[in-house]
Amino acid sequence: MPASDAALVGSAHQSGPSPATVSPGTARVGVLALQGDVAEHLRAITAAGARPVAVRRPAELAAVDGLVIPGGESTTIWKLAAIFDLIRPLRDRIGAGMPVFGSCAGMIMLASGLVERASDQETLGAIDMTVRRNAFGRQADSFESDIDIAGAAGPPFRAVFIRAPWVERVGPEVQVLATEPRTGRIVAVRQGPALATAFHPELTQDNRVHTIFTDMARELS
Repeated sequence: MPASDAALVGSAHQSGPSPATVSPGTARVGVLALQGDVAEHLRAITAAGARPVAVRRPAELAAVDGLVIPGGESTTIWKLAAIFDLIRPLRDRIGAGMPVFGSCAGMIMLASGLVERASDQETLGAIDMTVRRNAFGRQADSFESDIDIAGAAGPPFRAVFIRAPWVERVGPEVQVLATEPRTGRIVAVRQGPALATAFHPELTQDNRVHTIFTDMARELS
């Protein structure tokens, strides 16, 4: 994580089991390990009590109970996924109901539509929503905000927004989990086995979002 990003991460409510509580029979949760905040998501998955798996190949994708698409550069992640022959396996597994969670760039990749789509950029269409890329501004406009997340008990979540998208439209089957209080914009959603956040929960020590997702992987796999 760049030093400029690390400076944004304040002390946060810590939640979830320690790595020592991970047992061999628990859910295997993959992280698409092509670009972005891969190590941070692997740490958070472990802290949430699941077995983390770095996913770069179709065989690794086939072996996990759920998948995280990390924050990073959505166009770069998509191009690398194509190079690694992962696009069709991703579409097939998500279409078959594999739990999937996207943070920031991952939210963009899970959308059914984009505002101001980059040239030749495609998405996985896991969530019936339209997302605006870089909606909260450039790197210099990064900020933190206390948000209430449906299903995350306890105090507000200290969310880190870095060149973050927001959701401009949701379909009737999409559950809005959180809005950013200053702007009122939608920043967390769920549709069935698919979860997405505009912010980076992996950049804090608060593991509640990852706990929600690892629970989904256990229940829906």
